[in-house]
Amino acid sequence: MAALRSRVVGWAARRYLAWRSRRGLDPVTLLPDHALTPLRRDGLDPVPAMREAREDAPVRHFPMPFGVTAWLVTGHEEARAVLGRTQGLSNDFSHLIGQAGVKEGQNPGGLGFTDPPEHTRLRHLLTPEFTLRRLARLGPRITEIVEGRLDAMEELAARGEPVDLVRDFATPIPSLTICELLGIPYDERDEFQALSTARFDLLGGATAAFDKISESLVYLRGVIERQRVEPGEGLLGQLIRDHGDELDTDELAELADGLLTGGLETSASMLALGAMVLLRDPDSFALVRDEPAAVHGFVEELLRYLTVVQIAFPRFATEDMTLGGVAISKGDGLLVSLSAADRDPRLTPDPERFDPRRPPTPHLAFGHGIHRCIGAELARMELRTAYPALVRRFPGLRLAPDAGTLDDQPFRTTSIVYGVDALPVALR
Repeated sequence: MAALRSRVVGWAARRYLAWRSRRGLDPVTLLPDHALTPLRRDGLDPVPAMREAREDAPVRHFPMPFGVTAWLVTGHEEARAVLGRTQGLSNDFSHLIGQAGVKEGQNPGGLGFTDPPEHTRLRHLLTPEFTLRRLARLGPRITEIVEGRLDAMEELAARGEPVDLVRDFATPIPSLTICELLGIPYDERDEFQALSTARFDLLGGATAAFDKISESLVYLRGVIERQRVEPGEGLLGQLIRDHGDELDTDELAELADGLLTGGLETSASMLALGAMVLLRDPDSFALVRDEPAAVHGFVEELLRYLTVVQIAFPRFATEDMTLGGVAISKGDGLLVSLSAADRDPRLTPDPERFDPRRPPTPHLAFGHGIHRCIGAELARMELRTAYPALVRRFPGLRLAPDAGTLDDQPFRTTSIVYGVDALPVALR
């Protein structure tokens, strides 16, 4: 009954948020077109305006409404400097309150919107679960999940039903993996998939995205309260057993929400867009199929080239400083374009070209510094397992005959996490 009630509440909330968005009540709908440029792409590439901005000034004034003074950072060296700096820059959510309709009660908590020492305390609790040694126990389960999805795709094709790589491959793999990690019931993963995707899509506005986070947190609090009575075998149960007295339910829910959404939507987008790269590049397809030793380099280049998380959490200057020769004043906001920084010629030669044999680069696909994605190695495990399994099982994989071209697919037009919403394929 509780699960049914959760789904009904979620459905009603989504209907309300959709109605509110259509009514145009969210201030983000008033943003000028240029303010959304860092979230737009031309197929798999950042729009040319981002390259032009980087070449002109890797740190440049970024005009914003609502009285916000902001700077757009597009250079790789400058981006690393911002992301790696703790003195004088803050991620704290309080800086967003009052901006574009964001309210105090919409604070998602967790790691992304906190500063040291609170960030240090929370990350210290999670780090042991994300070491390579601890993650290795998930390896066999990830393989089972991938093979299970390939079996399901084959069954769909055998029945003459359409196969969608987003729906049937890219989304379920990280969804099942992160639910395995956390100890979230599998039968409720569809709700989280919808909540995760919605929060990164700004077409509904910033407040709609934060409301999706609130909806997710309501459910997670219920999961945690049940696990306080009977801790499960996943990460949530382990945190409750080891730190249940020092972490209240809200803190646990916020940490779990950050891990769930950070590990689901980003990996799902990588799996889908990476499959598009394989479909358009026969040489990469053959490389991943036939050369196991080359898969590591392929994945690292794919992470750089796609950089699906397009912008980092916003930083706010807490003191005057100079960055890239530009004077930044206390109170100014800094937006780091990860996708532009990873196409910087100072990072690697000919960065606009995908080269699966390129030596690995210090890319920013997982961020940098204290806010670097804690689940980076888990994501790598999923990608290194899923791509070879896909092309070996289906060596004749191709875009579905009636799907047009790869460029015709439904890419997200304005999303923090870039992706594609469908990718119909034929398996043979």
